[in-house]
Amino acid sequence: MFEYGRMSSAASLPDLRQRISEMQPLRIDERALPTAPGLRALLPGGALRAGSAYSVQGSWQLALSFLAEASQGGAWCGVLGCPAFGAEAAVSLGIALDRCVLIPDPGRHALTLAGTLSETLSVVVARFDSRVSPADIERLGARLREHGSALVVMGDWARSESRLTVLSSRWAGLGAGHGALTTRELTVQSEDRRGTKRHAVRFERGCLASDRAPAPHTTHPGRALRAV
Repeated sequence: MFEYGRMSSAASLPDLRQRISEMQPLRIDERALPTAPGLRALLPGGALRAGSAYSVQGSWQLALSFLAEASQGGAWCGVLGCPAFGAEAAVSLGIALDRCVLIPDPGRHALTLAGTLSETLSVVVARFDSRVSPADIERLGARLREHGSALVVMGDWARSESRLTVLSSRWAGLGAGHGALTTRELTVQSEDRRGTKRHAVRFERGCLASDRAPAPHTTHPGRALRAV
């Protein structure tokens, strides 16, 4: 995992872009990006689309799940504005840490960094602490289309290809004072050109229930790359 610390100045951005470009051997240019089977029903066309933005409200676990299939396929992905990002939880979702860029605390440069990452990475999950203006959303959308990347925003986002809202979350596994939480089922509402629909998304021991287990080379947190 390539981790970039808090951005103190915009002068750091060219360095970040260069370092990512040097490290990434593969970028996926096809219109449909690899998407985990357990998430396909949530999206129009059954996959993330290059050049599109999506919004997720109510679950970081759901938002981060969209990185798994692309990163396992060899593409680089990014996580922006998630200070609580955990390597073990990411591995359980199937995210390849050796192809993941993490900027946990972007500060006031969050929007600029999202644009920079979109020029190089295939899928970016981002959270913005402040409201993003319609003009800035349009400019970032143009960069997504130009470079063929997808953006998954944790929170509301105008011009989303699909808006995903977690309506409820149910856990299972605990007995009467014993056991461990093993299963989580989310009820997710999607709003897109297909209309409004409800879906069940199930996680078992942190992994999407309908997906294959992560490949061995993606499951070792010790392989993460770090830059601070």
